[in-house]
Amino acid sequence: MSLPRLQLFEFNDSPWAPAVLRDTLVEALSRAIRWGGLMDGLVAPLARCLEAAGTSKVLDLCAGAGGPASILSEAMAKRGHDVHFLMSDLFPATAQWEALRSSRLDFVPEPVDATNISPALGAGRVRVIINALHHFPPELARQAIRGACEGAPGVFIAESLVRNPLSFFAMGPVGIAALLATPALAKDRHLSRALLAWFSPIALAASAWDGTVSSMRVYQDEELHEMVAGLEGWTWTSGRYAHSAGLGNGSWFSGTRG
Repeated sequence: MSLPRLQLFEFNDSPWAPAVLRDTLVEALSRAIRWGGLMDGLVAPLARCLEAAGTSKVLDLCAGAGGPASILSEAMAKRGHDVHFLMSDLFPATAQWEALRSSRLDFVPEPVDATNISPALGAGRVRVIINALHHFPPELARQAIRGACEGAPGVFIAESLVRNPLSFFAMGPVGIAALLATPALAKDRHLSRALLAWFSPIALAASAWDGTVSSMRVYQDEELHEMVAGLEGWTWTSGRYAHSAGLGNGSWFSGTRG
C-alpha cells in the first residue's frame, strides 16, 4: 500500500531555524550525496532526455546552494556527456554559485520564478528540478512543473529519495560521516557548527528529522503524471535507480516534446 504524502516542516527550509543549523544540514547533505554517489544513477536518464530534446543545455530551477547541479554536472562530465548547466533560483545564492562556476556550470544572478520563466532565458534548455520539488505543496509543485514546460524542449525532475523512510536511512553511514565532517570542512562558523554536530545531538536529530520528512514529501509517479495531464505534445517517462549499495532508491520523471 502506498504511503500518504505528508507536507511536514523541515529545519533546512524553515526561516525560524538558526541559519548556522540550516547551512550545516544543507552542506552535510550535499557532501553525503557527493560522497555516496547518490546522483550517479541520474546520468543515463538525463542523457536520454537531453538527446530526445536535441540539446546539451540545462536550466536548473530551484538550484538552492548549487550542490545538486555541481554534483550532477561532474557526474555527467565523467561519463563523457558535455552538458552545460545554468543555475537559477527565486532566491539566488550568488556567493555559493560563484565558487562553483566552471566551463560547464554557470548561474543567473537575478531571481528566476520556476512558474514564470522568461522565453529568452529558457530557450533551448531542458528544465531540471533536482531534490527540490518535494519542498513544494501540491498546487505549487503543479505550477512549477507546468511553468517549466512552457517553451521547453524537455523537463527532468529527480529526487535522491522515494516515498519511503528506508530510502533515507540507507544513506545513514555516509550521511553521518558527512555531518561529522562538516564543522572541519566548512569555510566559516567552525565553533558553532561543532557545537551542533560534535558536542550536542541537535544537528544529528535535525538531519534525521529532515531526511525522514523529505522522503515522506516526495511525489510519486502517478502524482507527477496527474500534474502534467492535459499538456499536449509531451511524452513522459519515469523510473527509479538504486544507491547506497542497493539499499536505497532515488526517482526521476522526464518529459520531452514530440
